[in-house]
Amino acid sequence: MTAARGSGAHDRHRIAVLALPGFPPFELGIPSRVFGSAVDEHGEALYEVVVCTADGGPVMSDSGFTLQPAAGPEALAAADTVIIPPTHAMPELALGGPLPPEVAAAIAGIRPGVRLVSICTGSYVLAAAGLLDDRPATTHWNLAPEFRRAYPRVLLDEEVLFVDDGDILTSAGVSAGVDLCLHLIRRDHGAAVTNRAARMCVVPPWRDGGQAQYIDRPVPEPTVATTTATRAWALERLDEPVTLSELAAHARMSLRTFTRRFRDEVGMTPVQWLTAQRLEIARHLLESSDLPVDLVAHRAGFGSANSLRQHMRTALGISPIAYRRTFQPQSPVPA
Repeated sequence: MTAARGSGAHDRHRIAVLALPGFPPFELGIPSRVFGSAVDEHGEALYEVVVCTADGGPVMSDSGFTLQPAAGPEALAAADTVIIPPTHAMPELALGGPLPPEVAAAIAGIRPGVRLVSICTGSYVLAAAGLLDDRPATTHWNLAPEFRRAYPRVLLDEEVLFVDDGDILTSAGVSAGVDLCLHLIRRDHGAAVTNRAARMCVVPPWRDGGQAQYIDRPVPEPTVATTTATRAWALERLDEPVTLSELAAHARMSLRTFTRRFRDEVGMTPVQWLTAQRLEIARHLLESSDLPVDLVAHRAGFGSANSLRQHMRTALGISPIAYRRTFQPQSPVPA
């Protein structure tokens, strides 16, 4: 975990956002807006966000106006996190071509161990720099075939909203950048800070599913049933054993039809979705309460502490007790 370093003006986690020629204004503004909304319980800002360019000079957006940056490549060298929004002015990257020299030099100046983040096609920049070789990543679903041709060594997953691979994180298009920034705030500071930031931005702090729910598909007939009501029904029973057969029966569908329709609508299988919802409850309880791990596991629907441990290690790479210590450093270890 990369934690923000404090709330003092000189101790805030430093984020550098690299504006490239042909940047879309919305995506460029996401980090400043979301991280700028992250404050501690005293209202003190937790992040310092600066927009920079590879050479310190102005760059043209894809909307016809020029951005005068606050800094140049020195901001990348001093940052704790570097975020690369998309660019629509480097077509050579879609063919696996090299980065412009000034961009390559700026990225080479980033300190080892700095957290690297891309939004949408910013992943092309990381891939062109060789930073995604043999690592999981994502980008906009519509560009997945092109991306695979250009960067075959990248382990691309176009069905997810973002990929957290520790020190390198990538997101899908546009609003998935918001999801990823909120995820980083949660990783750094926990649910309470994230929820406050999300409320300020008027966005959900966490979204179900992945890109699969947005991929262009034929629109179903209006009479076709959906799984929406069944998902709401299941959310009220997460502390109980809920089987796939019960979900299908509630939706009045066959198992096969229900599973297919659920994946089309949500972007994951019913079992994966249930597990993700239960993990969210468990994480919240571990962050905000002193309940024993056994009770957290029961309330989240995992049945036993051992089951919760296995799921958390698989999904997050950390045990429940270690997770709690991250967000409650003074929390006593349950007997």
